[in-house]
Amino acid sequence: MIPIDDSPLTRDGKVLILAYDHGLEHGPVDFEDVPASADPEHVFDVATHDAVTSLAVQKGIAEAYYPSYEDDVDLLAKLNGTSNLWRGEHDSAVNWSVDYAREVGASSVGFTVYGGSNNEIEMVEEFRDAQEAAHRNDMPVVMWSYPRGNGLRNASTPDTIAYAARLGLELGADVAKVKYPGSPDAMEETVRMAGKTKVVMSGGSKRSDEEFLSNVKSVIDAGGAGLAVGRNVFQRENPERLLDALEKVIFEESSVEEALEAAGQTATPEAE
Repeated sequence: MIPIDDSPLTRDGKVLILAYDHGLEHGPVDFEDVPASADPEHVFDVATHDAVTSLAVQKGIAEAYYPSYEDDVDLLAKLNGTSNLWRGEHDSAVNWSVDYAREVGASSVGFTVYGGSNNEIEMVEEFRDAQEAAHRNDMPVVMWSYPRGNGLRNASTPDTIAYAARLGLELGADVAKVKYPGSPDAMEETVRMAGKTKVVMSGGSKRSDEEFLSNVKSVIDAGGAGLAVGRNVFQRENPERLLDALEKVIFEESSVEEALEAAGQTATPEAE
């Protein structure tokens, strides 16, 4: 690992990555609710929000659009990824090199590892090469640490997610992106297992502002570093409003109620 608190990936030691690799990983279905989100320029514009520390994209999007935004957006190069058309055992193709990502303008890199897949050994070896090349160039490395595989049981249990965070530490990731493990206590254990590797929550499928912000608040309260989010931002008609709220929760450690109020919303009253 390398020190990353002074890198563009972080702000005051916290992280808010806007992930936009969904066109490759999921396809057009992720853009149906908000058709404008299929246009990379729309999402690059969203990424100029002060709350966003880095925008994660694949090679083609970076080549085509980043030059117009290099003064306003920090680029995280998502090095590997595979389409949802693939139905075999979980794997992820390496689509560009660290050196080329740096040439395009990336300050950090991201890499998926499917722990538990039959292809885990190959993926970990590919991660090793990317991690070492990135650190030679003082570039932080974010591991998308997702336990998946045809032979893997209980991929979403708290123990498995804590294991995913530990993989990030053991393999040298500066940041581990993991699923929310289901409760604040489980999040604390996940962060503890990651040691000096920063933990960020994967945004996952779109849900209500209040529920989503509550999950993010649990991450921050547990000592996590923040969030890597895609659909919960760009699938909203007003993504800036949610980013205003996320900025309060992640960087100011405000309550969910305070964050919603800052975004012009109110929390749902608790039942008596």
